[in-house]
Amino acid sequence: MSLEQDIAAAVNTLREGGIILYPTDTIWGIGCDATNETAVAKIYALKKRAESKSMIVLLADERSLLQYIAAPDVQVFDFLETVSKPTTIIYDGAIGLADNVINADGSIGIRICKDELCKAIIKRLGKPLVSTSANISGQASPAFYAEISEDIKQGVDYIMNHRQNDTSPKLPSTIIKWGDNGVYTVIRP
Repeated sequence: MSLEQDIAAAVNTLREGGIILYPTDTIWGIGCDATNETAVAKIYALKKRAESKSMIVLLADERSLLQYIAAPDVQVFDFLETVSKPTTIIYDGAIGLADNVINADGSIGIRICKDELCKAIIKRLGKPLVSTSANISGQASPAFYAEISEDIKQGVDYIMNHRQNDTSPKLPSTIIKWGDNGVYTVIRP
């Protein structure tokens, strides 16, 4: 299967409300259309994760923040230009996303992808993509595809073929909570 066919199959699955297993700019993730509440619920059920423990959302570019954050601090755009490692930022004022992907306090963790595969999926879908580690809640996050449990593989609607043989260990993203006036708190380095 070509990369193009793999991406097309993943996007079709997402459009139909399905969930996918895919390589992200960090570790392998489980994803769905972040605006589809039913699809988000499927991920919570597969991971056996409480809905109070939110997931993150991937966007293809900084401009998209304006669609999903009510009033982003403009200083965040300068900050994003300085980060070299994949960084998830928790923003206040989430809008336009499935209610069950947004934290109870109205915040959402968003990462702007630099990975071309993730960007291609998001752009073709035309919507943000949920990204959560490919594991049952409470278990270790798999460093590469071969470490993903059969329960997860059997529970998704589509598994991407791309990068399945890549055994270079990947790390989760840095997570920060964005505050007022460009002040932020590091949650996970």
